[in-house]
Amino acid sequence: MKVWNLRCAQGHGFEGWFASEDDFQSQQLRGLLTCPLCGVAEVVRAPSAPRLNLSGARAEPQAAIPRRPEEAAAVPTMAASGEIAASPMLQQMQLAFMQAVRHVVAHTEDVGPRFPEEARKIHHGEAPARGIRGQATEEEREELRDEGIEVYSLPLPEALKGPTH
Repeated sequence: MKVWNLRCAQGHGFEGWFASEDDFQSQQLRGLLTCPLCGVAEVVRAPSAPRLNLSGARAEPQAAIPRRPEEAAAVPTMAASGEIAASPMLQQMQLAFMQAVRHVVAHTEDVGPRFPEEARKIHHGEAPARGIRGQATEEEREELRDEGIEVYSLPLPEALKGPTH
């Protein structure tokens, strides 16, 4: 089993597990690898320490270690590829976002494009009160808000839209 650090074109880092190098390449060619955060299919392997050729490399001076969490988010780090790597604070925020989205998906009913209609029924007591999610246009969301129905937009990563295996 191969476990690799992956990164999407948007800079989100995540981990992938593959049976072999060929398995990784096959999934990548077929467009099966997508970022669990944003759904982007442009995914590459991120460099990892065991794979780096460090012979002759000299350590560069380290920036001062931030003392407060807000300072950590502001200090970018450089990956071995020369790209800016996600800070630990950004990684924690991405993890918290994904946990929140998973919680919403697990505790709501997907009513799809019937969302505006179903939200109105619940609001007027014509349907049982429950958490729902689905699709609505910006215009439909604004109409619901005008009617006093609270609506929140939550971008749902592609990986969480379909059934999980």
